[in-house]
Amino acid sequence: MKVAVLTTSYPSDRDHGAGRFVADAVERVRARGVAVTVIGPEQFGHFGIAYGHGIVGNLRRRPWRAVLVPALLLNFVRAARRADADLLHAHWLAAGWVAARTGKPYVVQVWGTDVELARRAPWLARGVLRRARLVIAASRALADAARSLGAREVRVIPSGVDLPPEVGEEAEPAEVLYAGRLSPEKGVLELLDAAQGLNLVVAGDGPLRDRFPLARGFVQHEELQHLYARAAVVVCPSQREGFGVACLEAMAHGRPVVATHVGGLLDLVVDGETGIVVPPRDPVALRSALDRLLADKELRRRLGLAGRERARTLFSWEDVTDATLAAYAEALGTMER
Repeated sequence: MKVAVLTTSYPSDRDHGAGRFVADAVERVRARGVAVTVIGPEQFGHFGIAYGHGIVGNLRRRPWRAVLVPALLLNFVRAARRADADLLHAHWLAAGWVAARTGKPYVVQVWGTDVELARRAPWLARGVLRRARLVIAASRALADAARSLGAREVRVIPSGVDLPPEVGEEAEPAEVLYAGRLSPEKGVLELLDAAQGLNLVVAGDGPLRDRFPLARGFVQHEELQHLYARAAVVVCPSQREGFGVACLEAMAHGRPVVATHVGGLLDLVVDGETGIVVPPRDPVALRSALDRLLADKELRRRLGLAGRERARTLFSWEDVTDATLAAYAEALGTMER
């Protein structure tokens, strides 16, 4: 089997964070003996739009660059058509649109931001999703959203995670870690309100960076793992979330998570067992949950270890790769009958 992965986000080197979870999945599939070609920004002319803040973020910052998008998509389609592949695996709906124009069989994987944008043009998403052999969703919430946009065959396959060999020691004084984009939909303004007086560590960048003068910006993968390992609590205050890679990584490190009751976070955090779930857009509830955990080290330890076990049993790369290969076989009609 030969597979070509189509993506507008892929790390340009080992330390680059963009699309890291896509690259991790590619490495696991290759390790199973599947020939995988990646058609990412480095394989087609993207006019400098793909990296940095991502295509959507870059266009928001400089709207005039939208005139380059048709040429970018044309380059992407040409590169995808040249791929020697039995099946295309398109990450995000934009890449699905490209795949649909190649004449090759494809599966499309939705991650969240693409689904939100698709709600503005459901007719466009419907064509991409209906022509796919299979739609892969990273969470149950995304699967429901894909079906509402016209997807017929949907499989839930999350991202996977590697467990560190041991749980790290908490820093003193205790740190509350937020890792992610600094934008309104991530709930960071509510976090700013809720975390007044707390030792908040922020690893991220985005349009609200000026509200977080001590933010570290987007950090390299290894540094982020170090931040998880020393945190007392990791907070995921999103107003919407397709999956929640940062949440899963925190669980793998044995850290309790305070997460909002939205989207893919509900597949990850079990309230009272692996973390605390609070309503979105509610800084009072968010602060209450943070205070509760910061005041009780034994509770942090218990919830963190339960989260680590949940990550190990439900989100291992072995299981995720098994499910991905099964989806490929199904899409190509080669499943044993």
